[in-house]
Amino acid sequence: MANTVHRRAFGLLASAICLAGAPVFETSALAQDNSIRLGIVAPMSGPNARYGAFSLRGAQLAAKDINAAGGIDGRKIQIFSADSQGTPVEGVSATRRLIDQDKVDFLIGDVSSSVTLAMQPVVEDAGVLLINAASSNPKITYAAGVGGFKWSFRNYPTDENRALIVAQYAAEKRGFTKFAVLSVDSDYGRSAIEFTKKYLPRFKGQILTEDYYKEGEVDFRSVLAKIRDSGAQAIIMYGLADTTPIVARQMTEVGLAGKVPLIGNGEFNTEKTIKSAPKALEGAVEAAAWLPGWDSPKSKGFVARFAAEYREAPNNHAYVHWETVNLLGKAVEAAKSADRAKVRDALAKIKYDSAVGEVTFDDHNQAKLPMILLQIEDGKPVVKGAYSADIDYPR
Repeated sequence: MANTVHRRAFGLLASAICLAGAPVFETSALAQDNSIRLGIVAPMSGPNARYGAFSLRGAQLAAKDINAAGGIDGRKIQIFSADSQGTPVEGVSATRRLIDQDKVDFLIGDVSSSVTLAMQPVVEDAGVLLINAASSNPKITYAAGVGGFKWSFRNYPTDENRALIVAQYAAEKRGFTKFAVLSVDSDYGRSAIEFTKKYLPRFKGQILTEDYYKEGEVDFRSVLAKIRDSGAQAIIMYGLADTTPIVARQMTEVGLAGKVPLIGNGEFNTEKTIKSAPKALEGAVEAAAWLPGWDSPKSKGFVARFAAEYREAPNNHAYVHWETVNLLGKAVEAAKSADRAKVRDALAKIKYDSAVGEVTFDDHNQAKLPMILLQIEDGKPVVKGAYSADIDYPR
């Protein structure tokens, strides 16, 4: 059940997928007559290749099932994939190759926000519809729709969405108004805190202490002692998964465990993290775009279908790309055409039932979709529901 809480109107790699620099095709490069040509831009090599592999598999699975059911008004989806390597330069080259050489009708990409930002002016010039399925930098949305880029859409929550939803849940469902910050010293970590600060006044919240850590740091005792003495009711942490267990163990050492929970995003909900310091992780709150354990028929069906096809469980990247291909298919159906402009217009007006909840798009071409809230209870992550909230765009 989706809850809307607002104040105003989330293995094995196919080696073939990871070949650097080589486009990967679901079928032959020669287009089938009347096919819908869909390009996937994702990191197929480099440090984020695992994410790219799952992304491509999710998209391929959706296309396979759509095609097996007769396609979209009889038209089959043909997938073309190009390797962004997770860098803007290679991402732009991949995008241009798919548009100029493979003549794709539509694009989905990229996992990396920096790549997606670089893709936006390219697709705008070409008049090719881009639906982002996995990157979270809000600047992508700020620049889309009424922001200028008419051909860019995003079917994924932003970092701003996450920060707002976590802060709102902490205030309205947990009653927290006094917070401490302990976040990673990166664009991601600092941006998440800036977004949190933007919305805390809605909930009469305040930040009492604010600290950031560098990747590789291992001693947080002095900062945690300061937080302990500050009177903070919760610690806002947007950080690195490997750092969370270290922080949690040291929270126990300084007497914070069981008294001041973590909220934000840092893989608080994994079994490994919880086992590292169960008392400190108790009550931790985290938001996710999707989870394999999400209890909806569509989500369960996808997990079972993906596991049967690839013999491993899907991750978030597989899900969001699978869902986005299905979303695009519904937009083509609604447009009664694969004409790019007509599909773009249909997508802007669509009401799509995703595995998490209804998806619609705002005037910045950003999907208004719920995020799943988790809370650690008795040593286990418990889904508290799917929540959405309205962000305030810069003017």
